[in-house]
Amino acid sequence: MVAMSGGVDSSVAAALLKDRGFKVIGVGLKLYDEVEGGAREGSCCGLRDLEDARRVAHAFSIPFYVLNFKDVFRKAVVQPFIEGYLNGETPNPCLACNRVVKFDALLRFCLTLGADYLATGHYARVETDRESGEFILLKGVDRRKDQSYFLYMLGQEELSRILFPLGGMTKERTRAVAARLKLKVRDKKESQDICFVGREGLDSFLARFAGIAHRPGPVSDVLGRVLGQHRGLPFYTLGQRRGFRVDSPGPWFVVEKDRTRNLLIVDRRPPLMDGVCLREVSYTRSTPPSDSMEVVVVTRYHGEEIPAVLVPGEKGLAEMMFSRPRQAVAPGQALVFYRGDEVLGGGIVEERGTL
Repeated sequence: MVAMSGGVDSSVAAALLKDRGFKVIGVGLKLYDEVEGGAREGSCCGLRDLEDARRVAHAFSIPFYVLNFKDVFRKAVVQPFIEGYLNGETPNPCLACNRVVKFDALLRFCLTLGADYLATGHYARVETDRESGEFILLKGVDRRKDQSYFLYMLGQEELSRILFPLGGMTKERTRAVAARLKLKVRDKKESQDICFVGREGLDSFLARFAGIAHRPGPVSDVLGRVLGQHRGLPFYTLGQRRGFRVDSPGPWFVVEKDRTRNLLIVDRRPPLMDGVCLREVSYTRSTPPSDSMEVVVVTRYHGEEIPAVLVPGEKGLAEMMFSRPRQAVAPGQALVFYRGDEVLGGGIVEERGTL
């Protein structure tokens, strides 16, 4: 079963598997109502995308079905996204979609139907460790398109049933294959937006569907001097440099949000931290580490790789100590840790240590 979103990546993945002799079934996911939810037409997993996926599947004689996953998407992605902002966090809905929708609900549906594997168009690799025999998750060969950051939550059970046909290819090679196959989606642009957020943008979505009203308040520096006004604390994240008015020349960076006083605190220096606490930590190997270990961490998609020490804890908790101070990561964001090309795991930033 191939998750086909209507883009060039999943289309080529399906075509390659068909060419390799797999019996392929294509599925598209109906995740939200564009008119009702105000989402951009043609955004990821929109109606136009599903029609593109259907046409590609028809061209290769691949059966194609659309699955209604709106309920699970709303409960597992949209609602936690809203609650995260209400709690002062900056969540990443793509991570929740991968964790709960694609590689849990969809994977279970895939296996229930008797399929052997679920395949997607992600740029990542799954291989077998020669010594332990375990499955390992690796970065995609194309470092510019590597999407392993979004897949850190996959464990041994999931990795044994997942195929990433594009993991060993570059994006240019994928488009070249699409051109050879005469796919109309070969030059289709990639969506960079949150799929369920409408044309009016994130602020209006939060105000309209999350009940987060624009509640203006003061902007002050770290010494308590009032410099200007903000439009509402949920609309800001740590390190942000825009979206608030101050009377003093910048640059100014958001370093703290005081919800008790509805106060946005800014500084001329970006907020720095020497470590974070993580929740909802998961590991790709079957046995989590029992002792501290040196790793390399990434705090955002295609972010800088930073040496660090992982201190595993109990009940899905861990601490991460960086080798040097770095710009603060907003609570709710994911931190993923690696050893070379291998993804060891990741978690959600719960707290931060500022300097």
